[in-house]
Amino acid sequence: MKPFLVVFAAAALGCGVAQAQLALPGAIGSTPADADAKPRHAKKAHKISPGKLSPLAAPGAESIVGRPLLQNGLDGQLLFSGADQTLQIDKFTLPGEVVSDPEQKCRIDIVSETPIEAKSQGAPDGLERYSADIPACPFTFDVLDGAVLVPAQTTTCVFSAADCQASPSGLWGPDGATLEKDAKAIAKARRSADASISRILRFMQERDKASSAALTREQTDFASQRDEVCRDYAAEARHGFCGDRMTEARAALLRKRAEDLQHKGAETSN
Repeated sequence: MKPFLVVFAAAALGCGVAQAQLALPGAIGSTPADADAKPRHAKKAHKISPGKLSPLAAPGAESIVGRPLLQNGLDGQLLFSGADQTLQIDKFTLPGEVVSDPEQKCRIDIVSETPIEAKSQGAPDGLERYSADIPACPFTFDVLDGAVLVPAQTTTCVFSAADCQASPSGLWGPDGATLEKDAKAIAKARRSADASISRILRFMQERDKASSAALTREQTDFASQRDEVCRDYAAEARHGFCGDRMTEARAALLRKRAEDLQHKGAETSN
């Protein structure tokens, strides 16, 4: 593991923001933060058995490469390069709070001599998953269309030398303030994802009637989880981007489970 150097650049005063940098020797420059943040929609399709499940496209890494992603569409930045199995993190800025005074804000910039590798973990829940082994703040994320979803962390990332703590959890996507113009397209995508979920649930319930009640409860729980994740996304009420991407993630997960159920049924019949 490469050693990181902590450099404290500014102190927090009142409502000011402390700025710190974690850098490997010979830190490289980053892509400008004002690059076009509009999400791409290039996708690739899962292989399916004809006549069994309707096609459901899954987003590829190309939808996030070169697009500055903000945590909850508001702050920080994740910037990727590469493609598919060779994703790299070129820039990673985390907003957080001062450990000694949680009412004050701080920021951590993590840069390195070479891009930080994001290793492929396959698609265990229907979406491409990657892990980044960053000292003091390792995390995993799933690739959505023009966004990445980082699950809730059990503990925060603490950067002691900078007196700063932060969490990468949440949906990293385009600046929420820029998405209102895309609200109609986002709503259409959300309806399509909801329809996919309904079809997949029917497919699963027909083949596993004993689990029907559990699936219904799980779907209700998902709605609450989606609201919890998306309540902090910037201007969510005006564009619905987070709600749509979370719904697409749910459709991908159910699709993966439906495929496993279908394969299991095929093995049993043979």
